[in-house]
Amino acid sequence: MSTPLADRIRPKTLSDVVGQHHLLDEGKPLRRIIEKGTIPNMIFYGASGVGKTTVARIIAENANMCLYKLNGTQAGVADIKDVIAQTESLAGYNGILLYLDEIQYLNKKQQQSLLEYIENGKITLISSTTENPYFYVYNAIVSRSTVFEFKPVEPQDIEIALKRAFSIYAQQEDIEITIDDGVCGHIALGCGGDVRKAITTAELCILAGDIIENGVHISLECAKSLTQRSNMRYDRDGDSHYDILSALQKSIRGSDENAALHYAARLIAAGDIISLSRRLLVIASEDIGLAYPMAVPIVKACIDSAMQLGLPEAKIPLAQAVVLLATSPKSNSAYLGIARALEDVENGAGALDFPRHLQNKHFDGADAKIKGQHYLYPHDYPNHYVRQQYLPDAIKNRIYYEYGENKQEQSAKEYWSKIKK
Repeated sequence: MSTPLADRIRPKTLSDVVGQHHLLDEGKPLRRIIEKGTIPNMIFYGASGVGKTTVARIIAENANMCLYKLNGTQAGVADIKDVIAQTESLAGYNGILLYLDEIQYLNKKQQQSLLEYIENGKITLISSTTENPYFYVYNAIVSRSTVFEFKPVEPQDIEIALKRAFSIYAQQEDIEITIDDGVCGHIALGCGGDVRKAITTAELCILAGDIIENGVHISLECAKSLTQRSNMRYDRDGDSHYDILSALQKSIRGSDENAALHYAARLIAAGDIISLSRRLLVIASEDIGLAYPMAVPIVKACIDSAMQLGLPEAKIPLAQAVVLLATSPKSNSAYLGIARALEDVENGAGALDFPRHLQNKHFDGADAKIKGQHYLYPHDYPNHYVRQQYLPDAIKNRIYYEYGENKQEQSAKEYWSKIKK
């Protein structure tokens, strides 16, 4: 069985690694560590196919250390002990670098077995994870390591890797490879920042390409047919899921309807209209709020329609809700008001007694200073308003809600200013 192209052309030097400019460009932190040769314990955090394993291999070779690689989905304590045993052998003379891929799949006991050896320096640990290490990796390991985040590779960087892949393949197989304009760009854009996936797609294009004299021609149509829809980066239970929802809400809050539609489209393409619908309902009250109160029932109606229609038609009412929210006036006054009130309650105000006239009618004890409820019924007064105290005595002058600077709330403010004065 032939080795996949992505492994055959794996970079041997930092200069061949694409992307991760924030870590690997000249003068950047990880590159400086690698060049100095004294390697600390590190955690590489990021999605698949962005260079974590490649960089770990380069580090091991530059540091002249013996590299062992384990995968958390398969390794157990026995495998870890086998690596530990090498620290006393000739292989461990220059130090052992253990690359532990998918460390989040090891349980606490398995991760703890490494602590003694990474503390005394017999083993240098480089672990990688596609999940947030602060949530999924044992805290003692995190505290003894430096965390570096590997980001999805930008399309322009992936194009460089693709051109290199086509060139190396042609040299190794002694064939000519010609490609249509736009092939590399299309593959790069469709792989979701995953270099390995892009190169795998390139290899499929070579195998499926049109046979020509002395080689293969790859058309744009061929590349489009082989660029998988699954290349979109999305994990319903992972960071990407919450990043898209966050980007959606911040785009709507920032009144950028085009960006909002983009992130909504990514959720729809992933089939996750439930998460999209829930977030839109939150946004209607949190970010549009009292500036346009009708946004809430309109968005609810759009979501109900989407749920009844199902995909693909569900995208239409959901798009309507997204554009409505993004282009509506914004106010977070109600959101801030309840946040201030909750802060008071959590700091002890929740235990304060009610003003007597607000309590449910009940018998006054013999020690009551004021007998009777003496509640003033607002509907018995002009404009259905009468001044009386509603907050507990200790916070009777507290102000939680402040009118927003929009037409709707300013109209309400003007009305009540006239009534309450």
